[in-house]
Amino acid sequence: MKATGIVRRIDDLGRVVIPKEIRRSLRIREGEPLEIFTDNEGGVIFKKYSPVGEVGEFTMQYAEAINKTSGIPVAICDLDSVIAVAGVPKKEFLEKPISNTLANLLEHRQNYVATPSSEEIPITESGNGKVSYMTPIISEGSVIGAIMSLKSEDKPAPDETEKKLINTGALFLSKQLEI
Repeated sequence: MKATGIVRRIDDLGRVVIPKEIRRSLRIREGEPLEIFTDNEGGVIFKKYSPVGEVGEFTMQYAEAINKTSGIPVAICDLDSVIAVAGVPKKEFLEKPISNTLANLLEHRQNYVATPSSEEIPITESGNGKVSYMTPIISEGSVIGAIMSLKSEDKPAPDETEKKLINTGALFLSKQLEI
């Protein structure tokens, strides 16, 4: 664990305020679920809860199925990081934080379609990969992640088949997470 030097007291209802600086750096928003763990040394650990991350193996298989059947490189993310990829080197994307631009689109529940004249949207914070088509995964009224196709040199804009596959994937994953 990394020490922050910040000390907080527990109030009479058992609440602790997480400092704004930490919430901002970890992208923790009001009302967002956190998992609580304890370690062997008596420490308490808060971790952002990701419903999409809970089905990580399934999302990886789903991304691979889309890629194998269509040849489209695919990435699936939760609200913080890429959790599944297929058709691209995994080490460049997997478990990397998503870009602020992509996080903004998700926050506003927006789809994205790349066009030859549109601004490119990086998938990861470090700028790896560009989004060709993206649609949010919405479960029980909340955006919990996104599924997207990645831009390639030979294809500047997504076609209708690509859009339908990504939309179907988002709908399918949202239904799986509602069960």
